[in-house]
Amino acid sequence: MKQLISTADLSRADVDDLMLLADSFAEVQSRDVPKVPALRGRTVVLAFFEDSTRTRTSFDLAARRLSADVLNFSVASSATKKGESLRDTVETINAMGIDAIVVRHRSSGTPIQISRWTDAAVINAGDGWHQHPTQALLDAYTLRNRLGGLDGANVAICGDINHSRVARSNVDVFTKMGAEVTLVGPQTLMPPDISDWPVTVSHDLDAIIGDVDVMYMLRIQTERLSAGLFPTVREYRSRWGLTVQRATALHPNAVIMHPGPMNRGVEIDPEVANDERCAVLDQVASGIPVRMAVLYQVLGPGRFTEERSADETNGEASPPPGNVGLENEHQPDHEKEAPIKEASCQY
Repeated sequence: MKQLISTADLSRADVDDLMLLADSFAEVQSRDVPKVPALRGRTVVLAFFEDSTRTRTSFDLAARRLSADVLNFSVASSATKKGESLRDTVETINAMGIDAIVVRHRSSGTPIQISRWTDAAVINAGDGWHQHPTQALLDAYTLRNRLGGLDGANVAICGDINHSRVARSNVDVFTKMGAEVTLVGPQTLMPPDISDWPVTVSHDLDAIIGDVDVMYMLRIQTERLSAGLFPTVREYRSRWGLTVQRATALHPNAVIMHPGPMNRGVEIDPEVANDERCAVLDQVASGIPVRMAVLYQVLGPGRFTEERSADETNGEASPPPGNVGLENEHQPDHEKEAPIKEASCQY
């Protein structure tokens, strides 16, 4: 994996490998010094052309805990405010000798376009309505930890499906991992054609809520109201919001999820957001080891079999390097502690 633009780039085996690697990095975070030298000498640029709190800080922490140098690109203080084109901005950053660009942009397709202008690895941190692959991965990781896996799980995703990159990415990853997914919401917030989506559709949340293992609520944006896609916030909440009363119909062991930021009192009631079944903070916590795993797969030493010639491997794929870079950075070489878990993460 030299970059991560879309969940379509990932097979189930790829996702499983990333989950195992994330386990190793989660163990790293429990250490007194939660840092490893895996990406020492590498430079990661966070190019966020769209506002973000969780994704930006999560990638920042993930890169720093891998000992990478991090450059936070600020659009507000950049030459883009003076009319510099996106291409010129990317090529300028690329000329500085960077290794990876984590991109968030309001226009769909921007990360793939940027990948044509740079030799650095490109990781999509959200582009328009298109994709948010690391969100889907951290959500899958959260559910793996909560439920033990997604095989056979009944997942409902409720809200503005049409404008949601989270919904598109999560449907792809969840179904690859064996889940059955139901999309719920008003017809006006559904994609015009979902005939090729591996999902079922319901417009009645009450009809399906008692059968789900995972209730995933999406944020409702106020601009959808001004566009006339639903009558009022009050009506939306009454029909598709996860209210206190509606949450009582959920299974006691069901998991409640939301990508954030939450509109409390619209798509989810404040009391439900604080319910012990709500995994929102677990999702945030999962973001760091999962994004460490993605960065390490993209930039880590010896991760790609294609970097070794057929002569070196006698035409066979080289074995995964196991725990390269996961040792305790602060200990002398002869005293370095082996990680608890070993992950096979070859793509």
